[in-house]
Amino acid sequence: MTVDPDSSKVLKAILKRLATEPDTFTPEDAASGLRAIIDGNVSDAQLAGFLTALQLRGMGMRADILSALAAEAQRHALVPDTSALHFDMVVDIVGTGGDGWNTFNISTTSSLVAAAMGLTVAKHGSRSSSSNCGSADLLERMGCDLDAISPSNVPELLKRHGFCFLFSSTFHPSMRYLAKTRKELGFPTPFNVLGPLTNPVQPGRAVIGVNSTKLGPVMSEALQILGRRNYAVVCGDENLDEISIAGSTQVWHIDDVGQIEHYTIHPNDFGVPTHPLAAAAGSSLDANQATLIRLLSNNITEHDVAIRDFVLVNTGFLL
Repeated sequence: MTVDPDSSKVLKAILKRLATEPDTFTPEDAASGLRAIIDGNVSDAQLAGFLTALQLRGMGMRADILSALAAEAQRHALVPDTSALHFDMVVDIVGTGGDGWNTFNISTTSSLVAAAMGLTVAKHGSRSSSSNCGSADLLERMGCDLDAISPSNVPELLKRHGFCFLFSSTFHPSMRYLAKTRKELGFPTPFNVLGPLTNPVQPGRAVIGVNSTKLGPVMSEALQILGRRNYAVVCGDENLDEISIAGSTQVWHIDDVGQIEHYTIHPNDFGVPTHPLAAAAGSSLDANQATLIRLLSNNITEHDVAIRDFVLVNTGFLL
């Protein structure tokens, strides 16, 4: 990696602050650190140090830091121009991943069902990093050419189909500088939860699942700082990054004036019975494809009932 001296100097100062005076670390420091990485090609050691220090100093649990990192990432994103479209609102339903439950692709399926019911869904996602089959993996297996989706054709795809998948690596090319190091580190960092905060379309409404009830208040406050309204952060009581089909789910709802309301929902609130999460487990890519086809064609088997109800609850909440 070619190192830019100025960027290296900036990041070195930020690393020193994280190491010796973490209480003085500011959102501006976080944004400057990411900017130095994106713009200046700092050394591999400095990049790894920055990611590690952010994690060890608990910066992923600070809403002001997460919002600053998300805002900086958005400044470098490839943003589609959706201003000419005549739909009232674009939505998304997405999770942070990393909850360890390896459930079926609930948010992906829910987004397709919601689009079929008339919503305009800009689904932001990536390949799997912790499960057998991520949203991008499944959609590709279904025949979607994700590489053909670009900022220029997103408006037409949304207008024609009411659905478009925004592949994170396409719309956030600058974040590729972090991908290799994040994988090599092998532990989560604050960047693991930035995806739901950085949909390039910036939907008017979204349901965002987080993998820890401790992260719920943090993520909702970060969204509040970013100016998002009519967003809901959800976490199943099992630390599930979806609305749970097995029991209660915590909700942090940012209303249309930016106030956060915390409440609990349950599958029974939707007229749906509970099922153990094991009954809604994901499987191989081929098996998940077959399940998705059965669900969308309403040709379900006994094995699919729990997954169907799981999708119904999450879709119903988005609607």
